[in-house]
Amino acid sequence: MTPDSPLTEQLGDIERALRAELSQAQNEDALEDVRVRFLGRSGEITAVRRTIGKLPAGERPGAGRIINDAVAEYETLFERRREELAREALEERLRQAIDVTFPGIPPLVGSIHPIRRTMDDLLAYFERRGFAVVVGPEIESDYNNFDALNIPPDHPAREGLDSFYLRPDLVLRTHTSPMQIRVMQRNPPPLAIVVPGRVYRRDALDARHLYAFHQIEGLLVAPGVHLGHLKGALTGMCREVFGPQQSVRFRPSFFPFTEPSAEVDTTCPACGGAGCRTCGGSGWIELGGAGMVHPSVLREVGYDPDVVNGWAFGVGIERVAFTRHGMDDIRAFVENDPAVLEQLA
Repeated sequence: MTPDSPLTEQLGDIERALRAELSQAQNEDALEDVRVRFLGRSGEITAVRRTIGKLPAGERPGAGRIINDAVAEYETLFERRREELAREALEERLRQAIDVTFPGIPPLVGSIHPIRRTMDDLLAYFERRGFAVVVGPEIESDYNNFDALNIPPDHPAREGLDSFYLRPDLVLRTHTSPMQIRVMQRNPPPLAIVVPGRVYRRDALDARHLYAFHQIEGLLVAPGVHLGHLKGALTGMCREVFGPQQSVRFRPSFFPFTEPSAEVDTTCPACGGAGCRTCGGSGWIELGGAGMVHPSVLREVGYDPDVVNGWAFGVGIERVAFTRHGMDDIRAFVENDPAVLEQLA
């Protein structure tokens, strides 16, 4: 079959028309329309194949080969155009998404959790005054958590409804006070420690209570220690975290491991003691309990209460952070909503 045969000319016309159509196709859908029109079951090439039977018998085998070679060339043209369109689409996306002249987007940087920040501030205050920071296990013996702290077997706190027992002699500690026993049993007086850590109680979850929360325990044992030292230490602590205007008051209370015992309040940071919604109109915020170490506790660890005495306190860290940040729901500390934590940071 000669190069200027009718079939060759017809295929050349189809190729020129195909190239023109491909140059006009600007997306994948348009490209597919062109492919169907030229190479589809009812397309231009199919129409050409149907004319083979009209050719002289000697030209028919060569005609099929020529058509197949043309189809291979057309498919190459399609693939090239498809690659061009993909490259153009990528370049357009890059032009829209990236402008190297714009300043970079600052990365998101985390911050210390407000509970940890409050804990660190409280510990720093006592460390500067010579107190050692000690930590202990969250699973405690019934003896360290209750017996050694002068809490009798019939005390409500020892019931399963108030404490998380793992077995009859093991409990998730209900306070950080067991570390008083551990430290005093291992060390002679004088000593001064603070104990941060998580504690567990069977409290109903609400805006002011969690069943797992944090405390900081303070203990000072030495000859001549009195309640005035305790009040001075706690007043300084409150001024450290709330500001220099803070005052502290002691309200008589009862704890089995201290005598005398007191509930510790500080002036409401939100209203300065005038009374507001945060403090319920009283002008005071309750922080925790404190008192002089009970002589029975000193005897239990081998100390002589006639020679040394001491004070102890326990403060809820969530309660301090709750007040410090002017929050109305303590559960926000454990729900870890990024928006809330970012605001507190």
